[in-house]
Amino acid sequence: MSLDADLLLDWFADTARDLPWRRPECTAWGVLVSEIMLQQTPVARVEPIWREWLARWPTPSAMAKATQGEVLRAWGKLGYPRRALRLHAAAQAIAEHHDDVVPSDVDTLLALPGIGAYTARAVAAFAYGQRCPVVDTNVRRVVARAVHGAGDAGPPSTTKDLNDVEALLPDERAAVYSAALMELGALVCTARAPKCADCPVFDACAWQLNGRPAYDGPAKAVQKFAGTDRQVRGLLLDVLRGTSEPVAKARLDVVWSDAGQRDRCLHSLLDDGLVEQTAAGLFALPGEH
Repeated sequence: MSLDADLLLDWFADTARDLPWRRPECTAWGVLVSEIMLQQTPVARVEPIWREWLARWPTPSAMAKATQGEVLRAWGKLGYPRRALRLHAAAQAIAEHHDDVVPSDVDTLLALPGIGAYTARAVAAFAYGQRCPVVDTNVRRVVARAVHGAGDAGPPSTTKDLNDVEALLPDERAAVYSAALMELGALVCTARAPKCADCPVFDACAWQLNGRPAYDGPAKAVQKFAGTDRQVRGLLLDVLRGTSEPVAKARLDVVWSDAGQRDRCLHSLLDDGLVEQTAAGLFALPGEH
C-alpha cells in the first residue's frame, strides 16, 4: 500500500486552503476547537464562529469560566450543540488538570470529556506534528479508491481504517501528509463528481486502473433535516438563545405545530443538559436561571 508522499505533499503545498487553524501560530487549543466544530459542519460555517470563539476564549481556562449557557449561545447555528457542552467540559478538565495546555498524547487526550478517537488523533497530529493515523470520511474515501480500487468506502471499521492509513504515512511530515489526504478527499476525490483530472495521484489510483467501478457496498443513509427532531430541537434552542431570561413553555410551543414531537424534543433537550427547567416551571439555557 502506498500513495506517493512527495506528489501528495507538493500538491498540498500548492493548493491547500488557507485555514486559520492550519497556520503555525494557531495553538493546540485552537486546533481542538476547530476539530470539534468541523465534525459534521462545513468549513465555511465553522470559520467565522471559530474566529469569534478564539477571540473570546483564547485559552481553555477562559472558556472554563463561562457558563454552559454562554457557550451554547456562542455556538449559534453550528448544529449538534452537545458538541459545545463536550468542548466546555474538556476546557474545564484541561484548565484544572493540565495547566491550561491541551495534551499532546493520544491516550491523555482520549481521557478528556467528550474527546473521541478521531479528535484525539487529529489534535496529536495537527497541533503537535505526531505521526498517527487520522481517519475521517474523506480519508476513508481516498484510501478506498486510490489504494483498494473501490468506488467508495464501505461501513467504517476502526481497526482496518487506522491500519490502512498507518501503512500510508511517511516517516517524515506524516502530519502534513494526513492533512493532505483529508484535503484531497474534501476538494478533489469527492463522493459525487470527483475531479479526477486534478488529482495528484491519478496515474497510480487503483480505482482509475480498475475502470472506475461503481460502489457496490451497503446503501448509505441519507441524512434529512426538514421535519426531523433535529430541526425541532434547533428551533427550541433558538428561542432560548434569543433571550437572557427564562421563558414560559408557551413561548416554546409556538415554534412547532406538532405538540407530541415538540414535547418529545423538549424532553430530549432537558435529558441532554442543553435546557434546564426552573423551580417556577420556566425554561432556560443551562446555568442561566
